[in-house]
Amino acid sequence: MLLSLLSAPAEINMYRIGELAIRCDVTADTIRFYEKSGLLSPAVRNASGYRLYSEADKAKVRFIRRAKNTGFTLQEISELLSIRVDPQHHTCGEVKTIADDKIVELEHRIRELKRFQTSLVSLSEKCCGGEDSATGCSILDALEDH
Repeated sequence: MLLSLLSAPAEINMYRIGELAIRCDVTADTIRFYEKSGLLSPAVRNASGYRLYSEADKAKVRFIRRAKNTGFTLQEISELLSIRVDPQHHTCGEVKTIADDKIVELEHRIRELKRFQTSLVSLSEKCCGGEDSATGCSILDALEDH
C-alpha cells in the first residue's frame, strides 16, 4: 500500500503544510526540512501560494518519521525511500544490509556509551561533592592533561 501511495499521482485529498504536519505528528518546519533535504518532493502550490501535499506525501512523511524514530539517518532514509519507490529493481537483502549495518553501528555506540558511563561513575565516586572550593576537585584533576 505504501508503494502505491509513494508513487501515486496527486489525489483529491490535498493538505496544506500545517494540516499535513498535524496528520503526521511533525512540525511544518520538519516538512520544510524534509523538502530541503530531498526526502520529500517540493509541494505543489495553489493559486494563493500555499504548499499543497497529497496522500502520497503524507505516506512518505510518515515513512520518514518511522524510519527516523528507528534510528536511521537522513542518508539511510533516502536510500530506503529510493528502494521503496522502486522495489522491483532492488532486493530485500539490500534493505536488510542497511538495517544490519545500523545494528552494528548502534552496538558500537552502546559500547562507547557504556565506557563513558564507567569513566563518569569512577570520577564521580572519587569526588567528595562538598561545598569546598573546586581548586582540588578530583574530577577536574583527573580531566586535566598532566
